Amino acid sequence: KICLVHDYIVTGHFSQTQIQFADQKQEFNKRPTKIGRRSLSRSISQSSTDSYSSAASYTDSSDDETSPRDKQQKNSKGNSDFCIKNIKQADFGRREIEIAEQEMPALMALRKRAQGEKPLAGAKVVGCTHITAQTAVLMETLAALGAQCRWAACNIYSTQNEVAAALAEGGFSVFAWKGESEDDFWWCIDRCVNLEGWQPNMILDDGGDLTHWIYKKYPNMFKKIKGIVEESVTGVHRLYQLSKAGKLCVPAMNVNDSVTKQKFDNLYCCRESILDGLKRTTDVMFGGKQVVVCGYGEVGKGCCAALKAMGSIVYVTEIDPICALQACMDGFRLVKLSEVIRQVDIVITCTGNKNVVVRDYLDRMKNGCIVCNMGHSNTEIDVASLRTPELTWERVRSQVDHVIWPDGKRIVLLAEGRLLNLSCSTVPTFVLSITATTQALALIELYNAPEGRYKQDVYLLPKKMDEYVASLHLPTFDAHLTELTDEQAKYLGLNKNGPFKPNYYR
Repeated sequence: KICLVHDYIVTGHFSQTQIQFADQKQEFNKRPTKIGRRSLSRSISQSSTDSYSSAASYTDSSDDETSPRDKQQKNSKGNSDFCIKNIKQADFGRREIEIAEQEMPALMALRKRAQGEKPLAGAKVVGCTHITAQTAVLMETLAALGAQCRWAACNIYSTQNEVAAALAEGGFSVFAWKGESEDDFWWCIDRCVNLEGWQPNMILDDGGDLTHWIYKKYPNMFKKIKGIVEESVTGVHRLYQLSKAGKLCVPAMNVNDSVTKQKFDNLYCCRESILDGLKRTTDVMFGGKQVVVCGYGEVGKGCCAALKAMGSIVYVTEIDPICALQACMDGFRLVKLSEVIRQVDIVITCTGNKNVVVRDYLDRMKNGCIVCNMGHSNTEIDVASLRTPELTWERVRSQVDHVIWPDGKRIVLLAEGRLLNLSCSTVPTFVLSITATTQALALIELYNAPEGRYKQDVYLLPKKMDEYVASLHLPTFDAHLTELTDEQAKYLGLNKNGPFKPNYYR
């Protein structure tokens, strides 16, 4: 198996040289299918779309409440192949994208170095990710490298409307707006995929909803699709399960488990954005608050570190004894959720699992407890169980609800259990530059790989690619790497130029 990107990393040109990939297999997440668009969509991806309240209430009160699907909009060039909130916001979105470009040095460097060769010429990329200023920089980089792009949002609350407008004004086919309904969500994905005369040959996904939709609705498209690049733990889990079931019909790149994703995006991004999301929605003071963080993976580690630094008393729940031991040695008390649920002020889930906080726990929470999720999937908190006649929902502000019990007790639920940081605040651009650059290189590799190089399986990125992505970001800090001498390299059994870690290093 050969990594096309390697020679580009070394020489600045795309050619072929060998790097071994590690591969893994798990079982695809099987979901029951029902007849009908709305019932089908709910069974396909409860993680991203299930909503039991009006999504329109999440849009700014100053916005036109008319559904974008009912509007006829055109950009300044007369193009109407998009569906967004308001094309008139394009100038504001463009300014946000320009700010993001300053914090995404690797993508800008990749755009400058490779656009002359157009390594993605002929690529037709259909994407389903959070549509933010950072994603816009990635999309415009892919276009500079020769790709055509059509895009939808992977989360109904995370789209930055002004950025979507800027992309549409720039000629991108974008179908997304903040506060989509469940039906809107799948309609947008379908509009991206189902266009007469346009056939995608690459998929860039975040959560697996786009991939799964194509499998369910347009399976014949996979005859021309060269590969899938997946970013999230939820989407990767689905791909491994599909592979184990023998149903994965194209190669897929697992970006989520790359070092540049796990040790940077998951950790540092969440370390900063957890505080931002909580502050913007609740104005809570963290000092002295008792907080339980469910899960001590990289996301949980980032959340715990931030909260501890702010003076919170932090508890951790964990199923993995290794992560549990790390939590203990980092100074956190490991507990079962049932042991602290009555006393904590804030509950944060970040496990990637389902039913972590069930109705019984919600019933036992103290008055005023804040409940939120930092995982990709909205299945961690059993929000559906709160939609019962005896409980009252009261909108406090955008993305903040009081759920009130008959005795007057109330909890504060954020973003209806969806991803807190991208639903309620923003995330650090520089960290996303690392992940986005990795995604771009993975797309280049899969698209240019000759037939047969990759089988119908899920592949991990080589360490050489991870190290290259990291090296592109070091100049921002005026950082200077130490170089091995020939004698040192021989002693360690390494190439002086790397990779410095084995493929199994995580």
